Amino acid sequence: PISALHGRGTGDMLDALVAAFPEQPAGELEEDGEEGPPRIALLGRPNVGKSSLLNRLAGEDRVVVDAVAGTTRDAVDELVELGGRTWKFIDTAGIRRRFRALQGADYYATMRTGTALERAEVAVVLMDVSEPLAEQDIRVVEQVVEAGRGLVLAFNKWDILDEERRIYLEKEIDRQLARVSWAPRVNVSARTGRHMEKLVPAIETSLDGWNQRIPTGRLNNWLKELVNATPPPVRGGKQPKILFATQAGARPPHFILFTTGFLEDNYRRFIERRLREDFGFEGSPVHISMRIREKKGAPGRASKGSVRPDRKHRRR
Repeated sequence: PISALHGRGTGDMLDALVAAFPEQPAGELEEDGEEGPPRIALLGRPNVGKSSLLNRLAGEDRVVVDAVAGTTRDAVDELVELGGRTWKFIDTAGIRRRFRALQGADYYATMRTGTALERAEVAVVLMDVSEPLAEQDIRVVEQVVEAGRGLVLAFNKWDILDEERRIYLEKEIDRQLARVSWAPRVNVSARTGRHMEKLVPAIETSLDGWNQRIPTGRLNNWLKELVNATPPPVRGGKQPKILFATQAGARPPHFILFTTGFLEDNYRRFIERRLREDFGFEGSPVHISMRIREKKGAPGRASKGSVRPDRKHRRR
C-alpha cells in the first residue's frame, strides 16, 4: 500500500522493486561501449518506418508506431536476437530539416538522436522509397559518415514501389548517394517483412569493415606498387613523394601517409578507392590524413605574433 500524494510506502515499494530485478547476465554489462552486444542505431527523417522496422525485427510491438510524424521522442534501446546473435537496436527520433530552428521537444529529441549515433557502432539509415530522396535523407547519411560510424542503407516500403518509381529511384541513388556507394544496400518492407533476412548480413559486413586492419608491411608493399604505377601529380613544380604509410586505427579505419609534400584531394580519393577495391572496407568510412616532412635544415617560418631572436637582442 502506498500514497502517491504523500509518498507513504514508496520506500518499501522501491525495496520490493529492486529485489525483483534479474541478475545481470555475464557479458551483458555495457559501460562506455566496452562490453555488450553490437549497437545498431536506426536513423532517418521522421515517419520513414524506423519504429516499424524495430517491431518487425523483434517480432512484437516493442515501440509505439503511428502515422503522425514525430511519435518517437527518446532513443529506445532494445535487445533483439537475430541470426543466433544478440544485437542492441536503438530506435531514434527522426532528424528534421533545420536543427537550429527546432525548439522544445523536437530540439531535445534531435540532441538525443545525435547522442545515440555516438553510442552506436553501425547506423542503419532508413529512406522512404515512395517519396523522392530529400535533402534530409542526404544530411542523415552525411552525419553518419562524419561521426565515423558503419553505414547500411535501408530503402523501406519496397512493397508499394511500382516500376516507374523504381527507375527514378535508381537515378536518384546514383546521383545523390554516389559518395557512399561503398555502403551495403537493402530493400526492405517493415510492414510485410520483405527481405528482413538480408538486413543482418549487411550489418555484419559493415561492422567487419569498420573493425578491419591492414598490417603495416602489407600496406606499404601495396602502396609502393600503387605509387609506381600512378605517381602523385606535380604540385608547384615539384612532385611529392609518399615515404610510407600506416593504419593509425580502426573503428573507423584511419590511414596516415607520410609525404614530402601536399597530396591533392583527387589523389587521396584515388588511394581510398583503390584501398576499397583491394582490401574491402565495405560499409565503413575510410579516413586518410597526411603528415608532411620538411627537408632537414630548412628554415622554419616564424608564426604570427612571435619574436625573432635578433629582435630580442636589439631590445636587450
